[in-house]
Amino acid sequence: MKIGLSTSVIQRGKTGIAQYSFALLRALMAHTSHHQFTLFVLEEDLPLFDFVARQVKLVPVPEAFRPPVKNILWHQTTLPGLAREHKLDLLHIPSYRRLLWPRPCPLVATIHDLAPFRVANKYDWKRMFYGRVIVRHLARRLDHVIAISQNTAQDVRTFFAVSPNRITAIHNGLEHHRFFPTARAAAQALAVERHGLRQPFFLYIARLEHPAKNHVRLISAFNDFKRTTRSPWQLVLAGSDWHGAEFIHAAIHQSPFSADIRPLGFVDDAHLPALYQAADAFVYPSLYEGFGMPPTEAMACGCPVICSARGSLGEVVGNAAAIINPEDINSITRQLTALAGDDSLRQRLRLAGLIQARNFTWEKTAAQTLQVYERFATN
Repeated sequence: MKIGLSTSVIQRGKTGIAQYSFALLRALMAHTSHHQFTLFVLEEDLPLFDFVARQVKLVPVPEAFRPPVKNILWHQTTLPGLAREHKLDLLHIPSYRRLLWPRPCPLVATIHDLAPFRVANKYDWKRMFYGRVIVRHLARRLDHVIAISQNTAQDVRTFFAVSPNRITAIHNGLEHHRFFPTARAAAQALAVERHGLRQPFFLYIARLEHPAKNHVRLISAFNDFKRTTRSPWQLVLAGSDWHGAEFIHAAIHQSPFSADIRPLGFVDDAHLPALYQAADAFVYPSLYEGFGMPPTEAMACGCPVICSARGSLGEVVGNAAAIINPEDINSITRQLTALAGDDSLRQRLRLAGLIQARNFTWEKTAAQTLQVYERFATN
């Protein structure tokens, strides 16, 4: 079977969709003896795919098509012809942002979330219109939708009116060879060396996006936590600037405890496991997620998790996290205070998280994804 994947929405490797694409591809490489994979990759992103370059066909896409509008047009006008040229049996688009209207071969897409329907002002009005209106029609052209959680599958049924028999929920996996518990002393030494983190800290890994990722309320809750406890704990924010980042930076600047709020910017993927392993607790107050990879990665590293249950997050973390109401600053503050002050609670959550994380593997995700391919590929 000849399977094509479009990769141009990976944002130079700095997004959750990028991590999904990379991890899925790594797992799919176990199946190259039976299937041929063709990746359509923006020219400057080609080095990001060195890890599979010998096992797949890489088709460069000119950099002129990186800007979003031009990239959307490329998908509608050029990619269909390439799919025919390479005689693809199926084309997989790993994001709703680039769904095709033409149908050069069977089309499968992964929908990670329908946040534009759930979070007001998540994006600018043009992107909100595209997500809410245009994509709804494009989604109905697909042969099948892969949703990364049951919650997302329900949203696709509700907001796109796609019938249940055209949707398969396949959870994201975890790279357990990368995310695992280790001796904390070594990880803490790396945190000091790389980031100067010498105090206990709460970690939040998410792009600095306002309001969806809820950094501003987290910062307010951290201020209350510091004010009432006089604790030495710090708040570490790892992620690149995104839509609305200026509001987050303003909240940090205005905090009376700004010296204990550490924005690290984008953290290289290779350094993430050690950061999880060094953290004393992980906090994830997002207003909405289609899956939520960071909490599962934190659990797999043995880091106790404080988490919102919005979107799919409750489905993913189960009973292995301290749950917060992300719109209630007091709720966030209570859990920050509870975990910082109770080592036995952190230990219970640590053990529960390790058990919960075992439910997610990319090998399982790849096998279920291949089953979808095989059902809908051209015979």
